[in-house]
This record gives sequence, structure tokens and C-alpha cells, in this order.
Amino acid sequence: MKYFRIAVLSFAVLSASVLWAEAETSLNASAPDGIRPGGTLADETKAPDIPETVTPIKKPMRNYPDQPPTIPHSVEGYQVDRNYNQCLSCHSRARSPDTGAPMVSITHYLDRDHQALAAVSPRRYFCVQCHVPQHAVEPVTSSNFQGIEKVLEESLNREVNQSENHNNGMKAAE
Repeated sequence: MKYFRIAVLSFAVLSASVLWAEAETSLNASAPDGIRPGGTLADETKAPDIPETVTPIKKPMRNYPDQPPTIPHSVEGYQVDRNYNQCLSCHSRARSPDTGAPMVSITHYLDRDHQALAAVSPRRYFCVQCHVPQHAVEPVTSSNFQGIEKVLEESLNREVNQSENHNNGMKAAE
């Protein structure tokens, strides 16, 4: 029994060292050229500088219903934690008339059962969970996203074309 334990322990140590060597090798394999710049997974690279925040002249159009509006200013250094939410110093019901900032949506004052609250709901308290500032950067990947207006317009055009083709086919059959 003693020899069996020694054999199992030796096997475990040997297996662990082989796995460790494989992990070291896999971390030093070259990274695929894609979103992450070249190098290896074990390399520590400098994070890119934070790009400039875009401050639009007018409110940008939203791409889909209920899309949270973007933040039109930098929030770097803003305190938003369980003790204080700096966003509410301008956007709260009481402060928005004085600051000129849009008031927090009334939906943020409802609990999960849609009961009105006197203060912002805890589940809506951390603004940057949904609302984000826009930065002047090139897209990392390409996208063929289309807003709802474009999708509806293309759908309507397809229906019109199908209807015209159907009508033309009926006339040709006569």
C-alpha cells in the first residue's frame, strides 16, 4: 500500500510538471493578429491611451427602441459608487432645472414591480452600466448594423417590389 501511494504521488507530480510546461508553451505562443496586437499571451503590453470624448452638437439618434442615450461628455474621474453618484448632482429631479441637464428618466424611479420610488432605484443607480460616453476611435471590427428605420425601409421596398412583380406576372398571363 505504501508503494502504491508513492507511485500515485510520483505520477501526480510528473503530470503536474508536464501540464505546467505545456501551459508555459501555450502562453508564449504568438497571438493571432486581430483585435489584440501581436506578441504573446504572456507579454504585458502598454494599454492604449484613452481617446478623446466626442461631444455632439445635437443629440445623436438612437438605433433601436429603448436604447439608453449616450453620455455627451467625459465621465473620467466621476465618482459613481454605492456611497455617491456624481451624475445625479446634475441629472436628479431636484438639480436638473438649475443645471439644464436632462432629468433622469422616470423609469429610473421605479422598482422591479413598477412601484414609484422617491429616489433612483438601486438597480438603475450605476449609470455607466447602460449609458456610455462616445469616443473618437475607428471601429475595431467591421459591422453591417442597420438602424430600425433602414431595416423597415428595406422591408417595405421588398414588399412593394414583390407586389409589382406579382402584378406584372398577372398582366403577362392575361
